[in-house]
Amino acid sequence: MQETVYLETLLNVPVPQTFTYKAESPLAQDIEAGKRVEVRFGNRRMTAFVVSVAQDLPENLPVPIEKIKPVIRVLDKTPLFTEEHIRISKWMAHYYLCSQGEALAAMVPSGRRETDGHSFAFVDDSIQAEPRILSEEQKKAAEMVIKSNKLHYIYGATGTGKTEVFLAIAEKMLSQNKGVIYLVPEIGLTHQVTEAVLHRFGNTVAVLHSQLTPSQRLKEWRRILSQEARIVIGARSAVFAPVPNLGIMVIDEEHDGSYKSGTTPRYHARQVAMFRCASAKIPLVMGSATPSAEAWHLMETGKIVRHTLTKRLAGGKPPEIETVDLSKANMADGCISPKLCEEIRNTLAEKRQVILFLNRRGFTHFFRCNTCGYELKCKNCSVPMTYHKSEKRLRCHYCGWIVEPPSICPECASVDVGYAGFGTEFIEAEATSKFPSARVCRVDTDSVAKKDELREKIDEFRKGKIDILLGTQMVAKGLNFPNLKLVGVIMADTGLHMPDFRAAERTFSLITQVAGRAGRFFPDGKVIVQSFCPDREPILYACSGNTEGFYKQELEQRHILGFPPFSRLIRLVFRSADEKASSRAAEEAAKILNWIASEAKTEIDVLGPSQCPLAMVAANHRWQVLLRATSAEHIQNICARFIFGYKAPAKVYIEVDMDPINLL
Repeated sequence: MQETVYLETLLNVPVPQTFTYKAESPLAQDIEAGKRVEVRFGNRRMTAFVVSVAQDLPENLPVPIEKIKPVIRVLDKTPLFTEEHIRISKWMAHYYLCSQGEALAAMVPSGRRETDGHSFAFVDDSIQAEPRILSEEQKKAAEMVIKSNKLHYIYGATGTGKTEVFLAIAEKMLSQNKGVIYLVPEIGLTHQVTEAVLHRFGNTVAVLHSQLTPSQRLKEWRRILSQEARIVIGARSAVFAPVPNLGIMVIDEEHDGSYKSGTTPRYHARQVAMFRCASAKIPLVMGSATPSAEAWHLMETGKIVRHTLTKRLAGGKPPEIETVDLSKANMADGCISPKLCEEIRNTLAEKRQVILFLNRRGFTHFFRCNTCGYELKCKNCSVPMTYHKSEKRLRCHYCGWIVEPPSICPECASVDVGYAGFGTEFIEAEATSKFPSARVCRVDTDSVAKKDELREKIDEFRKGKIDILLGTQMVAKGLNFPNLKLVGVIMADTGLHMPDFRAAERTFSLITQVAGRAGRFFPDGKVIVQSFCPDREPILYACSGNTEGFYKQELEQRHILGFPPFSRLIRLVFRSADEKASSRAAEEAAKILNWIASEAKTEIDVLGPSQCPLAMVAANHRWQVLLRATSAEHIQNICARFIFGYKAPAKVYIEVDMDPINLL
C-alpha cells in the first residue's frame, strides 16, 4: 500500500505555477486527478485542484522535501473536473494572461456538498412540448450545421425562428447520444428560451444560472458528469460544463456583452467556445438578429458560415418604425412626445399592449445647478448621481453610495437647482398620470429585486394583466408577446455619446432588438423611436431596418481608425485609492512596455497612459494603457513579459483585459 503520494495542484492565486503537496495513508488512497483538496497556503486554508498524482517527488522541486505540506482533507468523492478542463485552463492562462489556477477556479463550482434542492427555476412541470415543423429555410440551416464541424451563424430578424433551429439541432444531437451546451446571455432575461428547452427535453436538461447556490450548482455539475443531464443551458460560465461526448455548442444572442467576464480571468464565452469546439472537432453555432461586428466580419470573410432566415413564422411582419426628433417636439410636460402619446392612446383603445423602453434606471438622470452648471457626482466614482423618487435619494449605480438630494447648489449656493434627463421611474410616473386607466408596470433592477419577480411580471404582461410595460434592457431581449402592438423607445441616444468605440454598435443593436418585440404575431406592429439626433447612423440604420448598411459603414470606420476586428487590443487598468500612485504606475508601465516592444522588435502601439473615462469607481482612481497590434500573439507576448515580470507598487491593482468590450 502506497503510504505517501505527491500532488501537483493549481490554486486560485495570480501566480503562474503549480504547487506540490503530499498526502499520506490513508488519505493517499482517496486522491486522484480531478478532485479538490483543502490545503494550507501561507496562513490561509484554500481549495486546491489536483491535476496529477505521483508516487515520486517531481523533478526540480523549488523547496526542500521537508517543507512540502500535507493536504488537510479531500473534498470530493469522485473527480469534479476533467483533462479537458485542465487543457482549457492552460489555454486561458496563455490567452487571457492570468494564472492557470485562476482560470480553473472560474470553471469549477465552489460548493462543498450537494444540496437536495430542485434547481429548475423556470418550469412548473417537465411536460415535453412537441417540436414545430421547420420551414425549408430552417431545415436547410439545421442540416448544414449538423453535417460540418465548422463555425456557423443563424442570422435573421427577430421572430424568424432561430431558437427553433437550435432546438432541432439539439434534438438531433441527443438522438446520436451526444451532449449539447446552449448558452444564453442572462437566464433571468431569457427565461422564455429556457422554458422552451425545458419543455422540449424535460429532465435531461441541467440549468446553470446565477440564482443557484454553490451547492445547487455542484449538484447540477454532478448530474452533467454522470450523463443524467445531456443538455446544459446557462449563461456565460456554462461554457465550461463537463458534458461527456459533447456534440455541439450553441450561443444564442451572440452579440450580447454579458458573455464577457468582468473579473479575472476576463474571458469571453464565444472565444472559449471556439477553442473548445475546435479542439473537439465539433460544430459551434451562433445566432442573433444583430451580430457583433467581429462575427459579421468573420461571416463576410467566409470564416463563419452564415445561414439567413427571412420569414417571420408567427404570422407577423417587420413593424412600421417612425422617428420623433426630440429637439423639435413639444416636450415641456415630460418625456413622452405628443406623437408617442397619441399612439399609446390608440393602442390602448384597441385593447392592445405597449412597451416603453429606456436604458436608464432611476427617476431622473442627474442633479444640476441652473446657475453655475454644477453636477452632483458620486464621491467615490466619476459618474453623476441618479435620483430615485421612491427612496427620495440620490444613488450611485456603480458603488451604491446614497445621499439626500440637496435643496441648494453645493458649489454656488443657488436655489435654482433641478434635475436633467429622466429614467424609468420618471416614465412610470408620467405614464400613470397620462393614462390613469391603464395598468402600468416597471421592470428594471431596482423594481425586480426578489427572486422570480421578473418572470412573474413578464408572465402577467403576456397574459394581458398589464397594459404598459416599461423598463430597461430587461424588456429588450428574447421576449414574445402576442398582444403587443406598440414599442416606444423613449431616448435612443442614451449610450451613443459614451467615449467607447463600440457605442454605435450597441445603440444599433439595442434599438433593433427592442423594436423586434413588435409585430411578432400580427402585421400591424409599430415602433416610435424618440431621439435628439435621429440622423446619426446607428439610429438611422436601425429605424430603416438596414442591417447590412450599418455593418458596412461601421466596419469601414473601424478599419480607418484601426479598431477591432481589424486590430487586437489589451487593456491594462491601474487602480488605486491613491490617485498619484495609479497615474505613476500607468506611466511607468507604458515606458516598460515600449522598451519590451522595441527590444523584441515587435510592431505594436502603446496607447496612453490616460485617465479612464470613468476615472473613479468605488473610491479607486483609474488609469489605463492600451496595447494594439494586428496580431493577438504580439501583444500577448509583450504583455505577459510585463505582467509576470513586474511587481506592481503597493496599493496598486492591475486589471488585464484581452479583447476588451468597453473602454470605460
